[in-house]
Amino acid sequence: MNKIIPILLIFVLCSCTTEQVRTSDISTPASVTTASSRIHSILNMGGSDTQNTTEQEENLLPRIARYLKQGVASWYGPEFHGKKTASGEIYDMYAMTAAHKTLPISSYARVTNLENQRSVIVRINDRGPFHGNRVMDLSYAAAKKLDLHEAGTGAVEIKAIAPEQALAQLQNTAEKQDKNVYLQVGTFGNKNKALKLQNKIASHQLPQPEILPSTHKGSTLYKVQMGPIKSPESVHKLNIQLAKMGITATQFVTESDQEQISMIQ
Repeated sequence: MNKIIPILLIFVLCSCTTEQVRTSDISTPASVTTASSRIHSILNMGGSDTQNTTEQEENLLPRIARYLKQGVASWYGPEFHGKKTASGEIYDMYAMTAAHKTLPISSYARVTNLENQRSVIVRINDRGPFHGNRVMDLSYAAAKKLDLHEAGTGAVEIKAIAPEQALAQLQNTAEKQDKNVYLQVGTFGNKNKALKLQNKIASHQLPQPEILPSTHKGSTLYKVQMGPIKSPESVHKLNIQLAKMGITATQFVTESDQEQISMIQ
């Protein structure tokens, strides 16, 4: 038994190491992800009073921070726009999100195009891709900012980052663009559901969120956002209050309109 334990440890550590990109994979067409086969694990980024949740996050975050991988990324767009992701939230092709097989739902990652060195910050809210050896499915917005949308795939590096790092980098980029960072607390295909969430938050003596419609090919999504965010401390406190209400799938966005840009120069 004592001999087995070191072998298992080596296997776990190797699973987090950087992998080389095979250039023969880069020309493969964009994948079509099967939504019905997605599963998920949720990481509550806002904090919780539950001791078990806190302990799980403390144990999980150091392992996430070590995740660094290179591989081929693809993107998915119109055919999934407005449908549920593995997290249960509605997929918005114009949001800065991504599907990944193992990174926790609601965690953040910095994705870099190895061809042009452009980088974006995405939040993991879905599972996939389930095609070949691809390491990530990007939203259309993220792929466009990386200049991968036309080719369909590209070689990338994925680095998991803590929510605090994501917020700091997004705020730095937003300041250069004379924009603000907001906390998005929900996305719905039904306006009444967005209004219900808006009223629920306001009823707890919190600032009333704004509902922003985004329409694509006759389909409208309603985004519920709060902000702008002034400091990491303020958003952490807000996330704790929201978590007590059962609202944990929050995310940082750097624009309050339809296209949420989070590119790092």
